[in-house]
Amino acid sequence: MTQLDVRPRVGDTVSGVAGSEGEGDVRGKGLGKGSVGLVGSAVIGISTVAPVYCLTSTLGSTAGEVGVQMPAVFLAGFIPMLLVAFAYRELNKAVPDCGTSFTWTVKAFGPRIGWMCGWGLVIATIIVLSNLAGVATSYFWLLAGEITNNPSIAALDDNKLVHIATCLTLIAAATAISYRGMTATKGVQYTLVGLQLAVLAIFVAMAFQKASAGSFDTGLDFSWSWMNPFAVESMAAFTAGLSLSIFMYWGWDACLATNEETTGSAKTPGRASLIAMIVLVGSYLATGIAAQMAVGSGTSGLGLGNPETSGNVFAALAGPVMGPMLGILLFVAVLASATASLQTTFIPVARTVLAMSTYEALPASYAKVHPKFKTPGRATVMAGIATGAFYTVMTLVSENVLTDTIFALGLMICFYYSLTAFACAWYFRADLRRSVRDLFFKGVFPVLGGLLLATVFFKTLIDMWNPSYGSGSTVLGVGSVFVIGVGLLALGLVVMFVTERRSPAFFRGEVLTKSTPALVVED
Repeated sequence: MTQLDVRPRVGDTVSGVAGSEGEGDVRGKGLGKGSVGLVGSAVIGISTVAPVYCLTSTLGSTAGEVGVQMPAVFLAGFIPMLLVAFAYRELNKAVPDCGTSFTWTVKAFGPRIGWMCGWGLVIATIIVLSNLAGVATSYFWLLAGEITNNPSIAALDDNKLVHIATCLTLIAAATAISYRGMTATKGVQYTLVGLQLAVLAIFVAMAFQKASAGSFDTGLDFSWSWMNPFAVESMAAFTAGLSLSIFMYWGWDACLATNEETTGSAKTPGRASLIAMIVLVGSYLATGIAAQMAVGSGTSGLGLGNPETSGNVFAALAGPVMGPMLGILLFVAVLASATASLQTTFIPVARTVLAMSTYEALPASYAKVHPKFKTPGRATVMAGIATGAFYTVMTLVSENVLTDTIFALGLMICFYYSLTAFACAWYFRADLRRSVRDLFFKGVFPVLGGLLLATVFFKTLIDMWNPSYGSGSTVLGVGSVFVIGVGLLALGLVVMFVTERRSPAFFRGEVLTKSTPALVVED
């Protein structure tokens, strides 16, 4: 790695796509070109979201907050994500750069806001990776206990040393697969995503069958009123449910992080993200409605809102809905979902770090791309080490701290998604009067999406102050979720100021501007 070339170079284009405002051709960073097509990109987006894992962990919690309006809240959470997806699509057309939110917000708002947007994405991803690894570990031992019909094997998950060792092994395996490139990633993902969607379809079909047969006393008849978000009893309940719903869609933007490795990098990632969103909202609505019709949303028995089972709905419903044999498939699907997402979630964080390093916003060593696998090898390994260390420390220190860190995740998601949406409108502000299409897709829709997520951000920030939010832990009388969420953002400011002293050129706006093509990292 001898230099970072900031000059336009004719021979280094990825796809010959010109950026707006007369930008030169967009140039690559050494990643494997043309490694992913439309289907592969959409599968990566679906996998990163992990629909079966999200459903088992939030279906009951959402029902507990909003009752039978749970499907309406799923739709409400989909709306801001769809609006933000339009922003991602338009920005990707102009600047198909693997830095995505970081690169785009730098071009729109300058280096400091852009750097903090990149930080928000990176720290959110590390939190999600650690949580996914923990869930995959728990389901691994739960499944082993079910298969062997030996409760003592399932109980191994309660042993902290066994749990952490298994978790670190899964993180290492996921890191290794991501390190070997997009071809290896796709092969694994087609299998795991196909498996979890197929099992989810079986669960939905059997839940509808149980509902029609009236198999459970708590079952409900379908009503169109379930789709009315205004029927939620209170604004606080709606906001809490919406925050959970937004978390359920997080990760679709992994489609965009592979844009420099995708065929048709200007258009394919945006189309793939919209396909992924449609598959997700369809899966969530079908599962939510089917489960609610079968067992209801009450707080007792098999009801989705039962606090004793709401944190892991499928563990409670697998046997009653699918029977003892097929029920095991649901455990397999949750494990496959968490494992698949664990592997693909390395994609956006590694490529964001690669882009930040390439543009001198992080140490140059992270800009290295593996000569054979064409992946950001060092950035991928760094993400794996950070995830393993974070999960190990949090698990050993306190289960409450780990839980509250996950609750703080919604703050990070809303932070960088809303910034990216606003960046779209500002970046394309000169285009908004050219056509009705540009006005809505580059301006109105992104701004609306950004405002909705910003509202959730500030409302969540206020709610987090209350010690009852999350695990109930406090720091000097303030909710620990608030301390963790704000503390992680504040840590980003500290790291940014330290980085600014080491890389002043980027922060002076000399490396990446609106008219700067993507950089080329030369060997």
